[in-house]
Amino acid sequence: MAVLNVNPTRMELTNLKKKLATARKGHKLLKDKRDELMRRFLELIRETKALRIKVELGVKRANEHMSVARSTMTDEEIEVALMMPAQRMNAAVETKNIMSVDVPVFRPELKSAKDGEIFSYGYAFTSGDLDEAVSSLAEIMPDMLRLAESEKTCRLLASEIEKTRRRVNALEHVLIPQYEDTIRYITMKLDENERSSTTRLMKVKDMMLREAHHYS
Repeated sequence: MAVLNVNPTRMELTNLKKKLATARKGHKLLKDKRDELMRRFLELIRETKALRIKVELGVKRANEHMSVARSTMTDEEIEVALMMPAQRMNAAVETKNIMSVDVPVFRPELKSAKDGEIFSYGYAFTSGDLDEAVSSLAEIMPDMLRLAESEKTCRLLASEIEKTRRRVNALEHVLIPQYEDTIRYITMKLDENERSSTTRLMKVKDMMLREAHHYS
């Protein structure tokens, strides 16, 4: 029996009962939080898996077109064609809260001289496969940011789930049983003291009656 080192008094018993009620309430809230985190984590895992497949297919397609372009153009020609990009992208980093966990939100910010223009070179001396490679990368770039965001969120949620799980287990298997065992111990001691006091009172009363009535 795991009993806390406390004085077996009624005041301590009352305090422990209050702590036990608080611990049980906290245990339920943490379990609910853990379950909701798990639900969102599993949803995000499915979304991340689909995004990764999409991004990998896009990168594969871009690499295939780039390989064909390299077979028809020299490295110098490709380097010159891509030297001055027509479009620049920055990632604005924000945060949002998921069950008390701050997770990142990446928002792409595109800047270009002409709206929608992604090619920084003319078409006369470049391969069409180079165009396809650039287009494929431009298409999947927002998904790549979203994938990075999802994977980081998954790691943060997994860490929070593990912390919450440890707290739930500590309450369920350590703290709450200690409170319950200590309450039973104090209750038993108080009952024992009360029986002892009652016995002493009965003996004192019996002695007083003997003296009053001169019982032998």
